[in-house]
Amino acid sequence: MKPDFTFALLRHGATQWNVEGRIQGHRDIGLLDQSQMQLSGFRIPDDWARLPWYTSPLKRTQQTAAALDIASVGVLAPFIEMDWGDWEGQKLSSLRSQLGTEMTANEERGWDFRPDNGESPRDVLSRVRTFLAQWRDGNFGVVTHKGLIRAVYAGASGWDMTGKIPHKLRWDAVHVFRWSAKDGLSIVQLNIPFVSIR
Repeated sequence: MKPDFTFALLRHGATQWNVEGRIQGHRDIGLLDQSQMQLSGFRIPDDWARLPWYTSPLKRTQQTAAALDIASVGVLAPFIEMDWGDWEGQKLSSLRSQLGTEMTANEERGWDFRPDNGESPRDVLSRVRTFLAQWRDGNFGVVTHKGLIRAVYAGASGWDMTGKIPHKLRWDAVHVFRWSAKDGLSIVQLNIPFVSIR
């Protein structure tokens, strides 16, 4: 029998492209100095800090872990952000203006929304599920990305990624999920706030 376990996810801090509203995807952009300073005033709650923590391969997640005083034990490639292909560096608002009804129809596909030459949320969840089904080392945490967390949340909650999200996800918080060999993904707890140390 494959093991069951919980895993915690948190999103990286802000980059210049986040501030500008630009799609980052796999672009390896570092955190703003201001973001690193802000994060350094917080820690994740003790219950989750005791887990072994990993990051995605992108430096914005590694810098976030360092700022929160998380001692990362390695990189987990399947937890990289969704690949936005040709749309990386652009703004969703601009794409909606340029592509019009084509963009609207694409976004209405939910799980199968796909940027040009990029991944769909279904692709993202598939790679995460493949990883989870093979994991043998118990509970863990990952500093990761918004798109990936949304895909995992959707897979755990049954949301089809269209319309309003059932739960508002905070991006300055920890989100905890469970993987069961029998039942797949489920939600343990969302929006666990960081702890201020100042």
